[in-house]
Amino acid sequence: MSDSTKNQLKKSLGLSFNIAVLIGGTIGVGILRTPGTIAEMLNNYWLIIASWLFGGFYVLLGANSYAELATMLPKAGGSYNYIKRAFGEYAGFLSGWFDYIVNAIPPAFYCIVISEYIIILFPSLANYSTVMAISLLAAFVLLHLSGVKNGSAIQQITSFLKVICFVSLVVACFMYTGVEVPAIKTDSSVFQIGLLFGFFKSLQLIIGTYNGWNSVCFFAEENENPNKNIPKSLYSGVLLVVAIYVLVNAAFFHVLPIETLAKSNLAAADVAKIIFGKNGAVIVTAISIFSLISILNAFMMIPPRILYGLSRDGFFIEKGTQINRGGTPIIALLVSSLFSLFLICIGSFEMLFTFAAFISIIVWGLAYFALLKLRTSEPDLPRPYRCFWYPWTTIIAIIMSIALLLGFIYSDPKSFLVILGITAVSYPLFWVLRKRKL
Repeated sequence: MSDSTKNQLKKSLGLSFNIAVLIGGTIGVGILRTPGTIAEMLNNYWLIIASWLFGGFYVLLGANSYAELATMLPKAGGSYNYIKRAFGEYAGFLSGWFDYIVNAIPPAFYCIVISEYIIILFPSLANYSTVMAISLLAAFVLLHLSGVKNGSAIQQITSFLKVICFVSLVVACFMYTGVEVPAIKTDSSVFQIGLLFGFFKSLQLIIGTYNGWNSVCFFAEENENPNKNIPKSLYSGVLLVVAIYVLVNAAFFHVLPIETLAKSNLAAADVAKIIFGKNGAVIVTAISIFSLISILNAFMMIPPRILYGLSRDGFFIEKGTQINRGGTPIIALLVSSLFSLFLICIGSFEMLFTFAAFISIIVWGLAYFALLKLRTSEPDLPRPYRCFWYPWTTIIAIIMSIALLLGFIYSDPKSFLVILGITAVSYPLFWVLRKRKL
């Protein structure tokens, strides 16, 4: 392509951005909203904490494999590059579009949730929820059109402040002595079909809250030193996120009994009302809005990178590779934002969140298989980083992915049917694009 140098991404991102985008792209709406839903489904303290730890362990195994994959093939687009290299163009095409859908969904539901929090502060705006969500989306499109450096600076500042906010909330919860910690109830019905269903539905929500843990891989091509920065940021970022998630849950249960929390749609706000009173709840709600802005910023940056990579490989329009002076894939950003706008107008939070978690498991599982395949088929490929205890950690990650996928199919068959529909449509579309590329 004659303008290939013009349309190359700039190497302008470092370790601090990597950690910021992982934290910013992971911690957000899930941990603020899902504890109440999960408490209602499981109703057992230790089972709830174990579910969050299980999700964290699964993600940590994933980080181990992705650290090798992303340093071996440091290209924009993340997962689909590894799957394409291992299993061919159609596998890359399908997983790339799956991954794109997963990462293009979050901007929509973060805009929706931020608007819901604003309404808590200003009830008179209740009729303008959708208008506020669309306005937020438009504001962030303008920010990222101005260049990668501005987006990176906002990400680092908001992610740092977000961690401080969550740590402060956890400390405040554990210092609260107004109520006794409820006795932990044992439940002998763990293997009953009803609780098993609840366990997998809970895991689906939990995996959704961890979604974003591999954010750094999408920016590998723009990283100044991917060989060192990607493994460091994956491990440190994931461990920090797991610690915060488990501590937040434990802190919430310290303040409110499981039975009370189970009726809460916005757990953080309800806990804050108990600790700080009405004014404190307003402050925490405002902090929550600021925290969610960080995750929205991260997910405004990720989908355009996937679309840029797909466009470069002929899996989307050629103009999808256009880069503006600030280093932003401009056409990819605008297309992604239109998709988010569509979702804001039609989607609901729970449906979007669980659907994203479902597809994520498929893409991650394929990436782990790709690592096994490439170790065998291309043993001489440069690998600046090799994952710990290979192949056992990768095999365990694959087994867990298959188990989670089967559980999700059992607990959410509708989303699975939608995924099968997307897969069926994808093959003829792939052949049309392939013929055009030839």
